[in-house]
Amino acid sequence: MKKLAVITGGTKGIGKALVEGFAAEGLSIATCARHQDDLYQLQKEVTTTFPDIEFFIRPVDMAIREEVLDFASWILQKEIPVEVLVNNAGLFTPGQIHMEEDGVLETMIETNLYSAYYLTKRLVPGMKDRKSGHIFNICSTASITAYENGGSYGISKFGLLGMSKVLRAEMKPYQVRVTSVIPGATFTDSWKGTDLPEERFMKAEDVAEMVMAAYRLSDRAVVEEMVIRPQLGDL
Repeated sequence: MKKLAVITGGTKGIGKALVEGFAAEGLSIATCARHQDDLYQLQKEVTTTFPDIEFFIRPVDMAIREEVLDFASWILQKEIPVEVLVNNAGLFTPGQIHMEEDGVLETMIETNLYSAYYLTKRLVPGMKDRKSGHIFNICSTASITAYENGGSYGISKFGLLGMSKVLRAEMKPYQVRVTSVIPGATFTDSWKGTDLPEERFMKAEDVAEMVMAAYRLSDRAVVEEMVIRPQLGDL
């Protein structure tokens, strides 16, 4: 029976590594990003490597509620059971709360928290009915540690971890697993232009490997939270 992995923000970084990981497990993939060209390129790469899976793409701005809801409806129309949901799409804007421009908080919350909230609400009923599924929320060490330059990003990521904890409690009776993934500095587009050496960061593939390991556990176990940091510590 075909099963579907839904991964938001799948064209780059951790999202792309997870797309490749779940494709290797034989799951069909549905992913989104803002840029259509990036999606086409990803689709070409992954289906060349894994020709036996179905691969669905859709351009979506996850900061816009209506687009998130349309994405959810589009997924459900495929009538393929959603086995995995990875709420990965996110935006990072450094700054300090007392110095940020108005509107930064709203943008961070809409992109990093509301998108996961609304997509999860639409897709989790099928998991409950089947008593099967795994939801991964890609949080951040900014979800558990207050950084001086974290600003509204930190607020949004604290919120995402809180949502993930509540969802875990709600889903226990339905055998739906919920994992909060809490990575430290990972070499993705968010760090483009940094003067720090690439070796100072984790690889996106490191995070993906940990997610895949959690997914492969028997249905009698769940990794509730995983904190992954660069060997030399936070930046």
